[in-house]
Amino acid sequence: MDVQGFQALLAKHPFTKDFEPTQIERMAGQARAASFEPAQIIFREGDDCAEFYLINSGRVALEMVVGANRVLRIQTLSDGDEFGWSALVMGHGKHFQARALTRVEALAFDGAQLAEACRADPAFGVSLMARLLRIVSARLDATRLQLSDTYSPVAARAGA
Repeated sequence: MDVQGFQALLAKHPFTKDFEPTQIERMAGQARAASFEPAQIIFREGDDCAEFYLINSGRVALEMVVGANRVLRIQTLSDGDEFGWSALVMGHGKHFQARALTRVEALAFDGAQLAEACRADPAFGVSLMARLLRIVSARLDATRLQLSDTYSPVAARAGA
């Protein structure tokens, strides 16, 4: 896919809502197509994965590995969602495991390149970082809700 194709996908993606055309063009120049097969682990918790993803189609599970054999699903993502935000926070591992639930088509972005684009164009950086903060906040809420549901006294009595 070429830059124009990436621009068309980005212009429709919820992540870039309210981005200026020049900001979408900047992102399109850094995009690459990525696809994942069902059950494929995209990255594991703690991995130093360098890519940020925007999902065009498919579903991805964000999971926490609890103990040796238990996986706790925190959130299920689908068309229009994003994951891998920590790629922009260099030197930190992934906070969750990401696993494809269905075939996934996504746009991938190198975190270091996006961070550099933020430094080069502060208006772009503010727009991108504001959206990333919303993602982080939503993931924190989803994690809190999932842990509350899993470990609440009611769940314990029900055998969860």
